[in-house]
Amino acid sequence: MATEKFEFKAEVKELLNLVINSLYSNRDIFLRELISNASDAIDKARYLSLTNQIKLNSNNFKIKITPNKEKKTLTISDNGIGMSKDDVINNLGTIAKSGTKEFMEMIKKVKETGDINLVGQFGVGFYSAFMVADKIDVISKKAGEDTAVKWSSKADGNYEIEPAEKGDSGTDIILHLKDDAHEYLDEWKIREIVKKYSDYIEYPIVMEVEKDKKVEEETLNSMKAIWMKDKSDIKEDEYKEFYKHISHDFNDPLDYIHFKAEGTLEFTALLYIPSKRPFDIYYKEYKMGPSLYVKKVQIMDACEDLIPTYLRFVKGVVESNDLPLNVSREMLQNNRIVTQIRNNITKKILGKLEDIKKNDFEKYEKFYKEFGNVLKEGIHYDFERKEEIAKLMIFNSLQNEDKKIDFDTYIENMAENQNEIYYITGDSLEEIKQSPHLEYFKDKGIDVIFMTDEIDGIIMGALMEYKKKKVKSILKGDLEVDENIKKEKEEKEKEYKDLLERIKDDLKDYISDVKAGVRLKNSLCCLVGDENEMDETMKRLLESLGQAAPNSKRILEINLSHPVMQKVKSLYEVDPKSSKIKEYSQLIYDLALILNGEKPVDPSNFASKISEFMEKNI
Repeated sequence: MATEKFEFKAEVKELLNLVINSLYSNRDIFLRELISNASDAIDKARYLSLTNQIKLNSNNFKIKITPNKEKKTLTISDNGIGMSKDDVINNLGTIAKSGTKEFMEMIKKVKETGDINLVGQFGVGFYSAFMVADKIDVISKKAGEDTAVKWSSKADGNYEIEPAEKGDSGTDIILHLKDDAHEYLDEWKIREIVKKYSDYIEYPIVMEVEKDKKVEEETLNSMKAIWMKDKSDIKEDEYKEFYKHISHDFNDPLDYIHFKAEGTLEFTALLYIPSKRPFDIYYKEYKMGPSLYVKKVQIMDACEDLIPTYLRFVKGVVESNDLPLNVSREMLQNNRIVTQIRNNITKKILGKLEDIKKNDFEKYEKFYKEFGNVLKEGIHYDFERKEEIAKLMIFNSLQNEDKKIDFDTYIENMAENQNEIYYITGDSLEEIKQSPHLEYFKDKGIDVIFMTDEIDGIIMGALMEYKKKKVKSILKGDLEVDENIKKEKEEKEKEYKDLLERIKDDLKDYISDVKAGVRLKNSLCCLVGDENEMDETMKRLLESLGQAAPNSKRILEINLSHPVMQKVKSLYEVDPKSSKIKEYSQLIYDLALILNGEKPVDPSNFASKISEFMEKNI
């Protein structure tokens, strides 16, 4: 095979440009990232060899760092799983395929805001080596294969691949250091970085040093698994660095949980809540779940059976001695031990989130901004815990436009004799605040929860009630109102009965009914869905995804005390068959659509009618 030249994908070119122009303020982390990748490669090789899926020449796993002051190179070697030619192209020539669009948007955001930490979401640690190297060679041989491959790049937009010679499986990364990076050839500097960032790596990180005129291999790390240590022996910075190792995130975690379960079921867990949402968390390819270790051997790097999907943002490690080494994903799905661990972990995480919400609300708001949408999914999928999850929801409301509250606060401040928790959904707070559906509640001093996430219609429908209070959308069904208003509405409907029947007939293709609007105080009209109808925001979401949404007709509620309706009624009394009535019916319906954030049935005709009215009245 001759040398082949390739061009980096556009997103890698953008990333390299950021890296070379000092993406990170701390250049030392390049070594942490390369050691972390080497550790992952050994984890895979070790597991496959223990389960007899591959044969290795040696189980003496290690990561070797070799500084060469003469050649000005720093080499990081491992005897892990290694890479084939295809692996090299996929792993080093492109970034997570499912997130290319999101990555390019993130790059744009970094340029606009200068927030370089955003890049940490993409797990692109290998490229951080270009902070210190103007050229990188990677020589790798995949376990079970006979041939090796060499990858080379100067970060100039291209890379080369050619055949190489290598004895055992594994990978050598050779950094040709820049003139201002020769400090990374000093033994003391390498020791300092390994001790600070990679001491917990469970494989020996070695370096050849000269002692008494003899060259010896020195182990630089303690190799003590951090999750097996006593919490009192672990520094805060150690927790943070271990998170960055397992997550490949350059940001500090928001918080963590470290505990050991004892009794009939024993396991140890170190779990992290990230501070930033991973770019691919909504993709089906997203790898969720903590790493699973059995008897100090990593069985899976992401065990999805250990956590529910609505907590998929949690990273970490779980170690159990009660499972077999050769456990498969299929065996885990209905395993009693795994189910118990999952339940225990879920309880711990939800408890931690409740503690943060109670004791550091500002910190919780940051969490909720990143992961609230994911957490809320649990209300739909986890029936037994839906009220516990709902307790963690926070939102703005009619009486709390500038601060977040929760359901408990809402209930504490409920109006006298109020039996329902009211909410409204919409695309934004600005849109919701202008909704005519709020007029009755503003007038009566009744609070309404504002819900602006696309999935809120489904979530609130699944919740149904909280602490025995029914959860009610003010956009659907009838409202509980006091007897005086109810009586006034019934009298108005009798007075306008014939006209309402005419309007209903004129709009029969669009609406299911016309009623006197108890929700309305100042506005002329609004649209109301059936109690069990799908939320309009959810319909729009489905349509944006190319899926068919149920096509159901809504109820048109009209403010019969509005001056416009009094004039329409006068016209109707003079000529019940007037064609003008139909025009006004259509205009009223179009206005209701606009107030609901939708387009008129015929925008051109609507504009023409408005122009006509303006011409007559200006």
